[in-house]
Amino acid sequence: MHPLTESQIRASFVNASRRETTQAPLPPNIADLSWDEHDFLGWTDPKAPRRAYAVIPTHDGVVGLLLRTTQPTSQRPAICTWCEDVKETDDVVLYVAKRAGSSGRNGNTVGMLIHADLSCSAKARRRPAPSERAGDPDAFIARRVAGLRERTARFAERVRDGD
Repeated sequence: MHPLTESQIRASFVNASRRETTQAPLPPNIADLSWDEHDFLGWTDPKAPRRAYAVIPTHDGVVGLLLRTTQPTSQRPAICTWCEDVKETDDVVLYVAKRAGSSGRNGNTVGMLIHADLSCSAKARRRPAPSERAGDPDAFIARRVAGLRERTARFAERVRDGD
């Protein structure tokens, strides 16, 4: 992911009001962030733990999303839809994003099971367990990262485009 400024992050949000955008906290330690290790920028709101933010690169530029959940953690193990990590399944929640534009104003949303802390980039890059290994571990990680990028971009486009 390419480095982003505060104004680029705030301008990217497609499903948040101006007030929500200006009041949104920025990711902690953004100045020290290793952008190369992130496929999207995701963080939770420390003052509102059921609210999170994701800024996702797409073919048409970055798309910022305001995400909400009603549950602190999943009641039973679940696989994250974005990174599809089969090892870390305990801290997955249903995040819901209001669609952009009139569709969102009418109450339409898109939801996905995602790691509560939005740490999918790190989880996609973890070394494969022996049971997951099928050939070259680096190629395996590259496939997981490519899948994560594709799934997050598709989610962001669905929210942005309102379909």
